[in-house]
Formats: sequence, structure tokens, C-alpha cells
Amino acid sequence: MSGAKNCPETTRQKMIGMMYLVLTAMLALNVSNEILNGFTMVDNSLHSSIESAEMRNEGLYQDFQDLYDKNPVKVKEWLDKAKQVKTQSDELYNFIEKFKVDIVKLADKDKADPKARDIEARDNLDAPGQYAILEGNGKVLKRKIEAYRDLLVKESYGNERKQKMYSEIFNTRPARYSKDGEVKPWEISMFEMMPVSAVVAMLTKYQNDVRASEAEVVQFLKSQTDVADFRVNKIEAIVVPNSKMVFRGDKYSAQIVLAAVDTTKVPEVFVNGGRLSGNLYEVGASAVGPKKISGEIRMAGNDGNVNVFPFASDYMVMEPSATISNEDLNVVYRGIDNNFSISVAGIAPENITVNASGGSVRPRGHGKYTINPGADSEMRISVYGKIGNKTMPMGGGLYRVKRLPKPTAYIQTHGGDLAQGGAMTMDQLRGSVMVASYGQDALIQAKFRVVSFTMLVDGIAPQQVNGTSLNPGFLSKLTKGKNLILSSIVAVGPDGVNQNLGAIVVRLL
Repeated sequence: MSGAKNCPETTRQKMIGMMYLVLTAMLALNVSNEILNGFTMVDNSLHSSIESAEMRNEGLYQDFQDLYDKNPVKVKEWLDKAKQVKTQSDELYNFIEKFKVDIVKLADKDKADPKARDIEARDNLDAPGQYAILEGNGKVLKRKIEAYRDLLVKESYGNERKQKMYSEIFNTRPARYSKDGEVKPWEISMFEMMPVSAVVAMLTKYQNDVRASEAEVVQFLKSQTDVADFRVNKIEAIVVPNSKMVFRGDKYSAQIVLAAVDTTKVPEVFVNGGRLSGNLYEVGASAVGPKKISGEIRMAGNDGNVNVFPFASDYMVMEPSATISNEDLNVVYRGIDNNFSISVAGIAPENITVNASGGSVRPRGHGKYTINPGADSEMRISVYGKIGNKTMPMGGGLYRVKRLPKPTAYIQTHGGDLAQGGAMTMDQLRGSVMVASYGQDALIQAKFRVVSFTMLVDGIAPQQVNGTSLNPGFLSKLTKGKNLILSSIVAVGPDGVNQNLGAIVVRLL
């Protein structure tokens, strides 16, 4: 069964679309009687296109039903999808029809044409905004258009061109006005201060888009009924390896097959001059480097002649190896997360396993790992790769485990500034706290907390402080010109070890 061609946009449809764009642009200049007449002409032309599309769609559905009658098992799935598209298309089309009629009723009142074709108050600028914006019907229409668009995109799965086309045809994104950069919601840009005749023409265009898109999608679904049928016009030999990357000590394995096979005949397969007992070729990978295989498949034809189908392929034999890089330092530290990137050439990250002796390993995804050593001295990281049904060692490395280095003590003012002493005013000292860190430019980062320190000034009894805040009572006794010494500063890090950070000298201004 041959696939049917998609229905292209006709010259008439292109002309109508162009007229619609031109007339919409002219609204910005002047809503004259000629422009209103133009919208009426466009609306009438769109109705003619809709009638043609509905006749074409009726024929498509009839063809679809005929295919189903001949082969219900094969066609049922696609016909059901087509019926869903028809139901949703009719629902949106009828909703837009009622939308137009209700707007015309607001404009023409008792004289309103029940088909919204003959409009007296064509230049009325209030009715569309009242019905669509004030009464909220524009948002309802927007949601229905978006739901219909999503259905078309879903049923066109596998055809990105069509999916993009439907996303643009039924685009409901906010409109941006280049003059002042203002962005307006779709329903505002569609219906605010727009004459009735223009709104009706635009809504009729949406109805035309619905019928045209319906035809496109149904035609596409109809073509899928024979997409699984196979036609053979060429026979060639192919090599299907389990992997073109082989590690020394493992085996290279490949299927040698014909793309189209007659199951009543068993071909003869020759690889590198030797005949196989079947079609599975295996050879030990003893030497590192690129390898090639070639051969031919011989099979007798119906006329008795032997047909020969040559093939060739290649693969790579590699030493088992792993690439390990410490993202932070060349050593690992206790008490903090040590971040690693670990990969093995030819093996996907999800098939890699990492172990650490004397530590814990936490995968973060995409070849990233967090490793925390649990003891001092050394830690060995081992990497394993899963190849087929086997897990093989890929290498590793030995790392020194060190305690966190000593941080630097700072005075942090209430404004957030850090100081290591020097000249400071009393205003700067009031409300200040003691902090400890490596600084923003350090290779590693860890959180430290000052637990105690001593405040010393000549002539005043020392003040022992537990915590981080400078003692306000002690500061109140100080005078300008004095030297404040903050000594015996002790901080604790994430490894739980207390470290003495020395002293800071402040000259009071």
C-alpha cells in the first residue's frame, strides 16, 4: 500500500492569508468603509475555502473507513485517532461559530444575522471587547485553541515540520508592539478596540485553519497505516557488532546478516577467508589497536546462480583504563565533599561503578561523584565498567587523605565587610562578629564557626568570649588610640576539629 501525499496549501488559501494580513495592518491607519468591505470579502472567501475543505475531509474519512473495512486490525488504531481529531475539530469549529454569532448579536441586537455573515454594525469597536475580554470568553477560546493545537502536535508525532507548523498556526503567545515595546495577552490583542467585521473575519480564518489542519492530520494518520509495510528493492550484507570498542582480554562479537533474508535459504558467510558455521563471528582481542574484518555472504538465487554480497567493518581494541580528575584538588580532605569527574572511554556513565576504600562514594549523575574519606592516610578509588553482562575493572588511583588546612580569622562588621585587624572605629566594632574562612579565591571551600576567643586591652582585665560576637560591655570601656587584641581564636570546621587561629590586632580610631 502506498502512502498518500499530504495536502499542500492551495493558491487560493495563500491569497486569502495574504489579504487577511494586509487588511489587518490597514486597521492601524484608518477603519474606513472600504476596509470593512475588504474584511467582508475575506470572510466570504474563507467560507468558500471552508466548504471546499469540508468536502475534502469528508472524502478522506470515507477513504479511511474503506481501508478499515478491508483491514480493521491494521487500520483501527489510526482510524480511532482520526475520529478523535474530527471530534475535537468539530467542537472547536462550532465554539468559534457561536463566538462570532454572540459578538454580532451584541453589535446588531435584534437585527443580528444568525450566521454572522450580514453585519450592519461592522465598525462597532465595543462588542468584541465586551464579549471576549469583559465577559471572559476570550480566555476560554484561547484555552480551547491551545488544547486543539496540542492534540494536532501529539497526533503528528514523528513529523517535526508539521508539529512546528501547527504550533505557529494556532499560536496564542502574547503580542509585542514594536512602537512602545508593550506586551499584550493574546485575547487583548485579538479583540480590544477591533471592529466587528475584522474580528469575524479573523475568527473565520481560525475556522478555516481548523478544517485545513484537520485534513492535514487525518491525511498524515492515513499515511501511517502502511508505514510498517516493507518493500525490498536492494539486498546488502551488514555487520552488526555488539560494540566497536573492545578491551584487551574481552571478545569482539558481531552478527553478519543480510538486510533482507529469505528464511527458506541459509547463506554461507566467509570472514577474513574462513567460513563460519552460522552468522556469529567472534575473535579474541589480544592486541591493542584498530582492527578490520571483511568477507562476503554467498547465497544461491532462484535461478541457481550464486549471489555474492561483500561486507567490511572495523573495531578498536583498547587497554582497560579510566579517567579520573579531582575537580577541587590533587588530594582529598576529610570533612568536606570532594568532587570528582570519572569516565571510561567507550562506556556510558550509567554503566560505570566507583568504589572508594576507606571512604564513601555518592553518584551525582553524568559521570560526577562526591567522595568523602573516612580515615586519615590514604584512600584508593577503583573504577569498574559494565560491558554486556560482565563488569570489568577499568583502573583507579591512590589518593592521600589530609585534614582541612587552617582557615583565617576575620572581623566581620555589621555591614558585611571583612577585616584582619588594622585601624578601625568603634562604630565598626559595635555589632561585629568573628568569622573564619579560606576566602572566596581559595581552591577549596568549607564552613568554619568561631567558638571562642579572648579580648585583650592594656589596663583592662581580659574578656573570654564563647561564641562569635564581640562583647559590647568590654568595647564600651575602650578609648581611641588603644590596641584591641583578639587572641586565642578557636574555630571548628566540618571535620569537627578545633583549630587555634592566632590573634588579630585592632588599632582604635
